[in-house]
Amino acid sequence: MVKLTKIYTRGGDKGQTSLTDGSRQPKYAPRIEAYGTIDEANAAYGLVRLHTTGHDMALHDDMLYRIQNDLFDAGADVSTPSGSVKAEYELRIVDAQVLRLEQEIDHMNEDLTPLNSFTLPGGSAAAAYLHLCRTIVRRAERLLVKIAETEEINPVVIRYLNRLSDHAFVMSRALNNNGADDVLWVPGANR
Repeated sequence: MVKLTKIYTRGGDKGQTSLTDGSRQPKYAPRIEAYGTIDEANAAYGLVRLHTTGHDMALHDDMLYRIQNDLFDAGADVSTPSGSVKAEYELRIVDAQVLRLEQEIDHMNEDLTPLNSFTLPGGSAAAAYLHLCRTIVRRAERLLVKIAETEEINPVVIRYLNRLSDHAFVMSRALNNNGADDVLWVPGANR
């Protein structure tokens, strides 16, 4: 369990920060950028949750709460280089977390109206924020794929982020009255 007794340490005052293994990296390092982007996605999911209160939204809020916890796991995963600490202390995203997202996507997708166009972010506040989440998660995924070209990255965390962006899209439609309130793209509408 994490115990935070002092919030500031002054350790980053010169532009470096520590990975989980204690190694120091510049704050602009790709791995730091990746887990910072995962943290940004987590904050955006918090905004979604402000719009999923009430009995009819409880199932969606439960999913979002699990996702926020998973995103902290993903950040810990990315901030821990492979083999850098004892295996029992490594927190890694696992296949079961990806499978859970897939099952939730399938369940939400059952009641959605079919799409005949791409959707624009909007409809409801929760749906619009989910599109923000989707784009931030996609950026985190791109960063990790690039890092994986030169460093070992848990491939499951990349799959998790890939599935999570799909989850955000499907949930945005579910929260838009199962797609009935989606805002659809009309190609060339303003020519």
